[in-house]
Formats: sequence, structure tokens, C-alpha cells
Amino acid sequence: MNFSEIFIRRPVATTLLTLGITLAGFVAFHFLPVSPLPQIDFPTISVSAALPGADPETMATSVAAPLERQFGHIAGVTEMTSTSYLGSTSIVLQFDLDRNIDGAARDVQAAINAARSYLPTTLPSNPTYRKVNPADAPIVVLALTSHIVSKAEMYDAASTILSQKLSQVQGIGQVFVGGGSLPAVRVELDPGPLNKYGIGLDDTAAILQTTSVSLPKGQFANGSEALEIQCNDQLHKAEEYRHIIVSYRNGAPVRLSDLGTVEDSVEDLRAAGSVSGKPAILLVLYRSPGANIIATVDLVREMLPQLAATIPQGVDLSIVLDRSPPIRGSLRDVERTLVISGILVILVVFAFLRNPRATLIPGIAVPVSLISTFGVMYLLGYSLDNLSLMALTVATGFVVDDAIVVLENITRYMEKGQSPLQAALRGAREIAFTVLSMSISLVAVFTPILLMGGMVGRLFREFAVTLSVAVMISLVVSLTTTPMMCATILKKETTRAHNFLYRATEWIFDQMRSTYDKSLRWALRHSLTMLFITVFTLGTNVLLFWFIPKGFFPDQDTGRISGRIQAGQDISFQAMSKKLTEVANIIKADPDVADVMGFTGGGGAGASTTNFGRMFIALKPFEERKATVTDIMARLRIKLALVAGAPTYLQPVQDLRIGGMISNAAYQYTLRGEVLADLNAWAPRVLEEVRRLPQLVDVSSDQQDSGQQALLQIDRSTASRLGISTQLIDQTLYGAFGQEQVAINYTQLNQYHVVMEFAPRFLQRPETLSDVYVHSSTGGEVPLSAFTKYRPSATSLSVNHASQFPAITISFNLAAGVALGDAVEAIEKTTSKLRMPEDIHGTFLGTAQAFQASL
Repeated sequence: MNFSEIFIRRPVATTLLTLGITLAGFVAFHFLPVSPLPQIDFPTISVSAALPGADPETMATSVAAPLERQFGHIAGVTEMTSTSYLGSTSIVLQFDLDRNIDGAARDVQAAINAARSYLPTTLPSNPTYRKVNPADAPIVVLALTSHIVSKAEMYDAASTILSQKLSQVQGIGQVFVGGGSLPAVRVELDPGPLNKYGIGLDDTAAILQTTSVSLPKGQFANGSEALEIQCNDQLHKAEEYRHIIVSYRNGAPVRLSDLGTVEDSVEDLRAAGSVSGKPAILLVLYRSPGANIIATVDLVREMLPQLAATIPQGVDLSIVLDRSPPIRGSLRDVERTLVISGILVILVVFAFLRNPRATLIPGIAVPVSLISTFGVMYLLGYSLDNLSLMALTVATGFVVDDAIVVLENITRYMEKGQSPLQAALRGAREIAFTVLSMSISLVAVFTPILLMGGMVGRLFREFAVTLSVAVMISLVVSLTTTPMMCATILKKETTRAHNFLYRATEWIFDQMRSTYDKSLRWALRHSLTMLFITVFTLGTNVLLFWFIPKGFFPDQDTGRISGRIQAGQDISFQAMSKKLTEVANIIKADPDVADVMGFTGGGGAGASTTNFGRMFIALKPFEERKATVTDIMARLRIKLALVAGAPTYLQPVQDLRIGGMISNAAYQYTLRGEVLADLNAWAPRVLEEVRRLPQLVDVSSDQQDSGQQALLQIDRSTASRLGISTQLIDQTLYGAFGQEQVAINYTQLNQYHVVMEFAPRFLQRPETLSDVYVHSSTGGEVPLSAFTKYRPSATSLSVNHASQFPAITISFNLAAGVALGDAVEAIEKTTSKLRMPEDIHGTFLGTAQAFQASL
């Protein structure tokens, strides 16, 4: 008894078994997660540290460097980059694909603890980390807009309530709140009255700190009851602060309102956000590495009614950007293609067999094999994505072959006069080894993909396994269900005449067989010629492989664009806000753009310096627009080039993101050196040469060393003689120009600050320094100009590191029709001609680095 005979002689059991595995696959299909690509995100962790008032170089040397030294001991780190701004440092660690992100997070926390003794003692809190890739595009952006409620109240609701709730959603790695800041009482001082009354900024700050407090007060208690002690020791509104007595002069009180204005405002005036031209507070949601986008977005959408009920009335909460619709749409297209391919295969089989009963057999075998594959995919933890569904689409042609081979061999014996049962038993026994060898050969073809390492191997592993599983299930079906159906469904051949359609198509097939017979006989007679053609074809393919441009992954049209505005390094916040509005209006005017979200200031999310703005652009659905994302970006570049002093860089959002560096373009080339001054000198030369390459567009650099600063030279001898310390000078300057948070108001839900600085009209020119007085330890007020000299100079707005070395990154996109391999080769040739010093090295990062590793 052969293997197939067991199933041929038990048609009911075989039918039930076939229905069982098909039903299991059908049920598993509805439980499979949906994603654009297999889950191959690099484990990425972002570490943040803050030291208010520290310049970027200080942050890089005293905060970033000690942390990087400890992080360098962690196993599996493949990429480490850091960016230091004024008062903050961000370090991004990317790990090997095989590294568990939870284990990596524990190692990162241990490294932070080990570095604590090397960090400045003035660091207000330990560095923190998040399991999120800051360079990844957000999966959802929520907007709060209102014509009634102020932006401060909306930001308060977003930061205090919504951000906390959304951070608890499974799959959310980080929630960034942008476009504003928390409510605060702002004390905007006038240096004139301060100098008139002889009151120092440190005196004012001390009064504010001690006037509004929240400390334990105790209780009264006797044998039967207890009584808590409370008092009105906290002030919450500007009206209450205006009447604070700061000092007495000539027996008369000097109140805070006599020294300037006190108003209910916000902590940071230098933050703005908008949605399609309307002021808005943005909640930007990033996913954790490995989280499923569709599932996470669905959870966020389920929470929207609950979230809307927790915010003040009059505030509209809406989703303005959602990455899931394009993903769902592309998967629907692939699923539709899979169904169409299956139908076409069955129609082709019918066209050749011209027998409905015979066609029914592969017509059942194909969907059974494909649907059953979903069950194995579920057990393996795979998802419904473009690659796994593409594997099933490709497998459609493979799985039908097995059924046709078995069917053809059984039909051959039926044509010789045997009964369907006898033909099925004999035909299945003879063809079993052939079908087995065919299937094993197909699986062997994809074995090298299973053995590939790195990101490319991980990406296509699911494709190879899914296709191999479908082929192996088809093998089992072809040796069990297919011969059983042949024995029960097929009828013994009779001598009845065929219909007209059969006779007409038979003539066509006869002509095809005749033509093939003639061509085959000619090929056998001219064996040397055929050998030459074969060798020539093989050689041509080798040459084409060598000369064809090589790329990595083609750009996707996900319907989303990420944009960054990089204005002049000396631009003010007010001017930058106008540039952001102008750029957003130009983009919004495009007929294929649905919404434009933008923000600047406030730090975080890639906009940590004043001259940067961040934008997220949602395009209209595919069926409502005619242009592709590449065409839209090309025409927007022409219009945005007319905005003077604010270059805008656009890049399409991709489902596959490699690298953790936030940049202006999709690809990065990084220069590393040991001496920052040498690096700053050579980077502009490299940038100038790279910009000349015709293969590249949107070329820019993250070098930020041309900012303007007012440098105060302190005469330390004079300051010491006057009883003024350097610390006191810094504190005075911070209180005058730094939005110093001098007090905290405590509430049930959040804590709000009292912010002190000079009034805005005194913050517009450095000459205000001459109006600043420092309170000497001898009791007098000494003008700052008595022991300092001011001069303008250049300064760094940011300092970058890559693999612990100072680094400057050049970002670029590809020109139309240019392959990544050609661009990489052009950059390498250009930089080699410059003959940079030996201590400066250029390497590709992110996608370009992965492309080089895959060759």
C-alpha cells in the first residue's frame, strides 16, 4: 500500500481532514496581525539628559561623553549617535537585530548608573531613556484646536491628561506634546524700576520662592479628635502675585507690580504649532520598536471618545495624521491580487483541460494550500504584510503545478481505459516521488534566503518561509486530497463527441504542439548553436548584473511626507515662526495635500534649536490624487525654494527605517574626527563638493557652529573686589534673559511654574546688558558694565557625536532616476579626491550603510 492509497480509499476522512486544516487556516487568518512589512525593527533606545544653561560644547564633553563611554561597553550596539544642544543632550543607541530590547534597556540603565559619578553634580536629575527610535515617523498625530480655549489650557490638557493616557497604550513608545507649553505666571521685569529701587534680580527670585510654598504644617489632636492645620500659603494666579511686597523703600512697600508686569501666560513663549494654518497643540505618537502599527492605531482610536470626554468643552480633538490607511490600502491591493491570481490560474487550467470536473480538482487544491498556510503563519508568529502575501501570490503558480502533475498522470491511465479508482491508485503511486522532488527543489531554492544574515536576511525570511510552507502543504494536498478527488469526481472516458468549443480549441493546441515539435527537432539538430545561445545568454546576464544600477529598496508612496525647515543659525523665534507659517501655507495650497502639521521651538522631536522647524504632511488618498509622492515633492521643492532664508527639506515616510539619526534627508554620510576644530573646518569643504554632484538633491549638513552669541568677558579681579562671584553673575543673567523658573505652584493634577525674566521689549538687543545690575555681597547694586565687556561672536548651536567621536553628518536624497549605488560611489570618489587629514573619516550611516553591507 502506498501513501496516497490510504487517503484514496477513505474519501470521507480525507475530506474532513482537508476541511479541518482549511478551517484552521481560515480562523488563523482573522487573528494574524497586519503590518506593512515583517517586524524587523532594530532595537533602538533614546537617552536624554538635561543641564539647564549649559552650552552645547559643555553638554557634549561633560554629559554626552561620559555616558557614551559607558554605553560603549554594552554588547550588541551597532550605532551610537548623540546631539547636544543648549541645556540638553540626546543619545540614540541602535542594537543588533538579535538583541532583545528589554535586555538592552536594562544594560542601558546600568550604564547610566555607572556614569553618574562622572556627570556634573549640578545635573538636576538622572538621564532617562525610552524604547523608541526618534528618527522614525510618527504613527498618529492628534491635534487640539479651539476658538474659545487658550493654547495654554489646551497644552495643559494634552500634557497632563492625554499624554499620560496615551503613553499607557500598548505599542506607544513616546508621546511628544508640541506647539505650546504649560500655563505659568510670568513675571516680566523692567530694569528701570529695579535699578531705581536698588532691587536685584536674585532678591526678586528669592521673594518669589519663599512667598508661594507648600510645606507640612502639622495638626492639633486631643483624646477624641484631630484637626489639620492649613493656610493660604500658595498663590496660583497672576493677580495674587501682583501684590507681593518685594522690599520697602523710604518706609513704603515696593510691590511686584511696581517692578514690571505680572500675567497669566505660559512657561515658554518660544514654542508654536499649527495644523493647516490654524494654531494647534500637537500630540505626536511614536511606536515602540517592534510594535504593530495597525494594532496600536486601533487602540488609540478606541480611546478617542474617552479622551475627548476628559478635556475642556470647546476643544476639538482630532486625528490629523494616521499611518494606517495607506498600509491597509496596500494590503487590500495585495489580497485582491492574490485572489485574482488564483482565479486566473484556475481559468488557465480550465482553458487547457476543457473539463469542469478536472478543473475542479486544482481549483480546490490551490485555495486549500494557500488558506492552510495562514495557520502555520499564525503558529510562527508571522503577520499579514506585503511580503508574506506576495509569497502566497507567487506560490499560487507553484501549488497548482503539483495538482496538475498528479491530475495529468491519473488522467493518462483513465484514457487507457482504467477506472478512476484504479487510475488514481496507480497514477499517484508513480508520480509521488516526482512531486516530492519538485517540492523539495523549490524549497531548496529559498534556503539561501533563510541563511542570509543582517537586516535583508531578516526582512525576506518571512517571505521564504511562507512560500516554502505553501509549497510543502501543496505537496501533502497533492498526495492526499488530489488523488482522492480524482478517484471520486472524475468520470471514465467515453466515446461521445466533443462540443464545438472543444474542437475549436483542440485545433489551436494541435498547432501549438506541432510548432513546438518542429522547434525542438531543430534545436536537437543544431546542438552547438543552442549551446552558444545558452552561453551568450548567461554571459549577457552577468554583464547586465555588473552594469545595472544597484539600489536598496525603492521609495514607497505611503501618502505621508516628513519635512524639516533649517533656517539661518542666527534667526529669532519670531522670524522662524513666520517662516514656518509661510512654508506651511505653500504646502497646504498644493491640490494633493490634505493636512500640514508644523511646530517649532520648545525642544524635542527634532526641533531642539530655534532655527529648526518640523512638519508632517498628509496627502490625500490615492484615489483622490493623480500625482505620486515623488511628483508632489518635486513641484513643492520648486515653490519652497522661493522662501528666502529657510531651506525646506522633504522626504517620503517609509515603512522601513534604518538608523536612529534625525536628518533632513533619507541618506546620511558622516564625517568623524578627533579634533572638533579640524572637523568644523573640513566639513563645509566636503559639503560644497557633494552639493555639486548631479546624482544628489536636498544636500544639507547638521553642522551648527555659526550661531550668534553675546560674549561677556568678566574682569575677575574687579568683580572679586566688588564682592561679586561668577555664579552670581550667571544667576543674574539667567533671571534676566533665560525664562528662569523661580517657584512652583502645586495642584491635584500637575505642577506649574512661576517664570521670571525681563519684559520682551528688553530681550531684543544686547544693549540691554548695560541696564543689568548685580547685587554685590557688600550690599550695593553694581552695573554689569563695571566689570564685564560685551562683544558679539559665533557659537555652536549643537555638537554631534558618532561612535563617541565628534561628527558632522551630510544628508542627501537621490535625484530622479539615480540608484543608491551610483550615489554612494560618486560620494566616495569625491571625498577621496579631497585628501582629508588621516584623523577625519567618512562613513555612511542608516540606509546607505545597510546597502553597503548587503552587497
